[in-house]
Amino acid sequence: MAAPATAGTGITALSARQIAARVRGGELHPIEVARASLERIRALDGGLGAFTAVREREALQEAEETAGRNDLGTLTLAGVPVAVKENTDVAGLPTLLGSRATSRVAVSHDDEVVRRLRAAGCTVVGKTAMPELAIWPFTEGPGFATRNPIDPSRICGGSSGGSAVAVATGMAALATATDGGGSIRIPAACCGLVGMKTTPGSVSLPGGASEHWYGLSVAGPLARDVHDAALMLDVLAGRNTYRDVRPVDGTLRVAVSTRHPVAGAPVTREVKDAVRVVADRLAAAGHDVVEASPPYSLLPQAFLRCYLAGIAEDVDALSLDVGALEARTRGMVRRGRWLRAHGYARPARSYGDAIRLRRWISRFDVLVAPVLAYAPPHVGRWSRGGWLPTSLSVARWMGFCPPWNVAGCPSLSLPVTRDASRLPTAVQIVGRPDTEAQLFSVGAMIEGAAGTEA
Repeated sequence: MAAPATAGTGITALSARQIAARVRGGELHPIEVARASLERIRALDGGLGAFTAVREREALQEAEETAGRNDLGTLTLAGVPVAVKENTDVAGLPTLLGSRATSRVAVSHDDEVVRRLRAAGCTVVGKTAMPELAIWPFTEGPGFATRNPIDPSRICGGSSGGSAVAVATGMAALATATDGGGSIRIPAACCGLVGMKTTPGSVSLPGGASEHWYGLSVAGPLARDVHDAALMLDVLAGRNTYRDVRPVDGTLRVAVSTRHPVAGAPVTREVKDAVRVVADRLAAAGHDVVEASPPYSLLPQAFLRCYLAGIAEDVDALSLDVGALEARTRGMVRRGRWLRAHGYARPARSYGDAIRLRRWISRFDVLVAPVLAYAPPHVGRWSRGGWLPTSLSVARWMGFCPPWNVAGCPSLSLPVTRDASRLPTAVQIVGRPDTEAQLFSVGAMIEGAAGTEA
């Protein structure tokens, strides 16, 4: 199967910033933009499976309404096509959560982040695929698999896999995503995108929840470059903090590490080389770069407790039919209920290892580390097996991500190089809580450096 490795040509190849500027200036009509996005979906999505619902009629109507707005000339994201992850409410569609156990009844109101995107001028083109209850770092389930747009034989990551594929191919310019253990950063890394795992509380969670998975989960943007990601986060967070990505201020203290949080898990040479590329660029720019590994310690255990207990809490809160869940999800629910009943579930950031990790990173401005230990595996790699062996196996691939959910630190996933198969290799740039603006500054500097291949 041939893969669309780029966002196409013409309108679909434009950045969100370019689309919005041309719509505000009258060079593009929102209807033109919406039609280009919908045509791209029709052309590509049958082979990739990014969308669970496409809003053709509604999107064109929204675009027409945007064109008639009195404030069109001031809209931050005027006419920009956006895809919404399946766990987030869009009025008129059911919120399926990637599961056969959820209600098929359409919801009547938009989630807060969708409301903010619409207010900024976005056109919602559809909802995107995710694994059941956002559990896995791959977007597959009974009868479906969302595929990597660069090599469709490979996985696209998860749980925000459909969102990533939509943006990578130009089916949408931006997409919403959530991250409870890597679910923004992993698909961003697999598909060559920029994704920001935010500080808890900075962006409204789906359903307006005050927390999710005992504090692990956050919401954030997926985009094709740093400046678009920053602009989208500005809208999602309802503030004017990130849109003007500023140059890095002063000399940064930079830690660099490729040590895997899972003891004994290997990291490929290509991944280590990508981390070194970023470290060298920062050093060449005059920043203080040192080799220093975080104290991961028992963080995987803390993550697993919050993760499993959170899955059980979701099922119970939604009153789902457990029998309709996938078999390994049922096993995770049983274990999660046991953890909750025996007092082992508590807020992620209260664990001693989380506190130690935050203290460690306070010594630095940023950490440069891998997102993934090796390239995206082939589709179906984890289609079978129980929840525990699957969890242990995927942890060896994506184990660099969950510690920062437990610690509550923001992290930017950034494509840096490509391997011999043209698959992207990404790094994550991690900062102290509430330092997203600084991470965008560092990311923009790396992205703009000569020789960036991704």
